[in-house]
Formats: sequence, structure tokens, C-alpha cells
Amino acid sequence: MAAKSKDPLFEKGLRVRTEVLGAEHVARRTQKSNEYAWPFEEFTTKAAWGLIWSRPGLSRKSRSLLNLGMLTALGQPQELRLHIRAALRNGLTRTEIAEALLHTAVYCGIPKCSEARRAMLEVFDQVDVEKSAPKKARRSASR
Repeated sequence: MAAKSKDPLFEKGLRVRTEVLGAEHVARRTQKSNEYAWPFEEFTTKAAWGLIWSRPGLSRKSRSLLNLGMLTALGQPQELRLHIRAALRNGLTRTEIAEALLHTAVYCGIPKCSEARRAMLEVFDQVDVEKSAPKKARRSASR
């Protein structure tokens, strides 16, 4: 199902979600949704992105930093990888990300921090490969 809606909250959420997570990721999640998955995508876009991420009280950089800690605490490495990439897009440096994840070791435990560290290094490696790949190769790889 394509991400088409006249709902202003959905549209605002879709814009923010795309800016934070990237157009390719959002397109994969929304365009391939079927009748069973679409309600979750719509809910996530409205609630997380339209209501929360679009609020003025925190910067996107701060929200990303919070997400890194929460996703580490919850032991969610797949979602953490997505948000490490988003954190880079939102202005966190690699050093800030590494420090944030090290900080979680004290409060979340070393095993969860170790898993988060692995996810961080994988994302950093992927980003480096993407940056070094010629533009044409990146376009064809994303299809």
C-alpha cells in the first residue's frame, strides 16, 4: 500500500520520518505494506513522528540521543541500527554516539551495551562504504 493520506497529522509525520530516517527506509516500510502491516505504519507515522518527533521541546539531536539509550536498554539492536544512522543524520558525531552507548553500560549493563556497540560499528562501516561508493553504484544498489 502506498503512503497516501489526506490526514494532516500523517503528512506531518511522514515528512519528519523521512527527514530523520531517510526516504529509502520510509518508502520500503510504507510502500510494501499490505492490509495487515499498513495500520501499524500509519499509527507509527502519526504517533511517533507526527505527534512526538515534531514537537518543539527537544531538538532532533536530543531525541536521537534519547533513542540510543532507550533502544540499548530495551535490547533492540535492529531498531538501534536504524536510529544510529538517524542520529548521524540529526547531527550527532560518531564520538557522541560512542560515548552515549558507553554511558549505557553503567545503567543498562555491559551485555546490552556490547550488543549496541556491535550495531554501532556495523552502521559506521556501512556508512563508510556508502560514502566511498560512486554515486551511480549507490543508486543501482538501492533499487
